[in-house]
Amino acid sequence: MPEIKLTAQPRTQFGKGAARKLRREHQIPAVIYGHGTDPIHVALPGHATMMALKTTNAVLTVDLDGKETLVLAKDVQRDPIKPIIEHVDLVVVRRGEKVNVEVAVHVEGEAAPDTLVNLDLQSLELAVDAMHIPERVVVSVEGYPAGSQVLAGAVELPEGAELLTDPEWLVVNVTAQAAAEELEAEGAEAEGAEGEAAAAEAVSAADAGEG
Repeated sequence: MPEIKLTAQPRTQFGKGAARKLRREHQIPAVIYGHGTDPIHVALPGHATMMALKTTNAVLTVDLDGKETLVLAKDVQRDPIKPIIEHVDLVVVRRGEKVNVEVAVHVEGEAAPDTLVNLDLQSLELAVDAMHIPERVVVSVEGYPAGSQVLAGAVELPEGAELLTDPEWLVVNVTAQAAAEELEAEGAEAEGAEGEAAAAEAVSAADAGEG
């Protein structure tokens, strides 16, 4: 993963009003903390930061008044409607140390015919080198028959990575397509029965009201 450098400005005004003012000026409020240092409140360049944070678990070099600090983007707060970042938590890291991160699980390959592949766990928590954080871990289901399961402990990890997720957790489950379709049909029938019962209750209530 390439290193990205951002030039930050010190932030002395706080609160929602100050944060909104920063965002109007195309800056993003952020805080840097960790390794026993006091929290440092900064403003980051808006567009450059948004581009950098398109990568999950981005490691950044933040330049503040000529002093460079290596940080990991730990918590990115985004506006639920607008395409803007409201705030970023940045954790100080050191080269060569391990950090705990959530890494996405990607399924590849074709399972056996007439099967459905269910991704039960979207990500794994790993301890990895801060400078070599994988973008994803891959689970191949090539040729897997119905009934196959992949637990967290069986997922192949990058060299040096340590699994923190419970190894017994189910990550991928391969089921028979017919069985899945039957379950869907049963669910639809149950919903239909509930609807009919509700309609019958409504009619009974109306009859009682007339009486």
